[in-house]
Amino acid sequence: MGAEQFGEQLLQLPTGFWSRVYTDKKQKHCTGEGAAFPRQMSGKVLLMYLTICPVLQIRSESTEEYDYDYLSVNKTWVLTPKAQETDATQILNSLLKNYDNKLRPDIGIKPTFIDVDIYVNSIGPVSVIQMEYTIDIFFAQTWYDRRLRFNSTLKALTLNTNMVSRIWIPDTFFRNSKRADSHWITTPNQLLRIWNDGKVLYTLRLTIEAECLLQLQNFPMDTHSCPLVFSSYGYPREEIIYRWRRYSIEVSDQRTWRLYQFDFTGLRNTSEVLRTGAGEYMVMTVSFDLSRRMGYFAIQTYIPCILTVVLSWVSFWIKRDSTPARTSLGVLLRQTNESRCT
Repeated sequence: MGAEQFGEQLLQLPTGFWSRVYTDKKQKHCTGEGAAFPRQMSGKVLLMYLTICPVLQIRSESTEEYDYDYLSVNKTWVLTPKAQETDATQILNSLLKNYDNKLRPDIGIKPTFIDVDIYVNSIGPVSVIQMEYTIDIFFAQTWYDRRLRFNSTLKALTLNTNMVSRIWIPDTFFRNSKRADSHWITTPNQLLRIWNDGKVLYTLRLTIEAECLLQLQNFPMDTHSCPLVFSSYGYPREEIIYRWRRYSIEVSDQRTWRLYQFDFTGLRNTSEVLRTGAGEYMVMTVSFDLSRRMGYFAIQTYIPCILTVVLSWVSFWIKRDSTPARTSLGVLLRQTNESRCT
């Protein structure tokens, strides 16, 4: 049966049939509201009409659903942070309204406990001449300040460095540091976080050149313990007490460290009380254990020296009257010693 004959048979169907099938409001662009097909339409035109119209309907429905989903997701994403932003601003304004950052928490009541965490990013190089070593760390301090408690659906506030100068922070300093730098690129590497129960976390990244007294009596089989010592600068033990956590010190991948002649063998953390004329201070110490690598010095120093001594014994087998041979051997030994020294 040809397409034209099939279309003619479709035209023989009652008008009410086409009105019932194509009266949906989403298909107004195809047939209109309850409109009937013209009786004069040819069979081929009718067949093409029935093929194209459902495809247009499906594409229009999918486009409408996509637009609706996009708008609904966008609406939820935009409205939620606005409320939290307003809430956080009100919390900070109320906390800092009568806050005095010159006074430590619980002053006159009890000492402030400072929990310390250290993440070692890298160690090295170690300078034997200057008796110092370089260390890059993330230094974290945690304490409680009841003045910073707040009631909100927000559990914690993560703030930038602008808030650091507006609240009290410990006056921690490193006692054996020669030089220390805080990282400022691209912004100051500092983090301040306040929980709703008054807990405060303050972290920063530091590069420190600290003193390390190397004991070289057993060179080149010597081992060393390089300390990093810190405490409060002005608050004695009655006002500030430092504490180590259980796993308070972590180290990064040692393959990126620049120790060169040394191997890192371990670390130890201790705490002690230092008695001075200004009072008793809680002093915290982290000791990094290093051992010298024997391979470098065995190849560069010991093996050449042994070969030089063995080569000098050849002179005992040279005849006394062989002056050129003895002279050549002496010159060779001298050049070997000079090249080894340089």
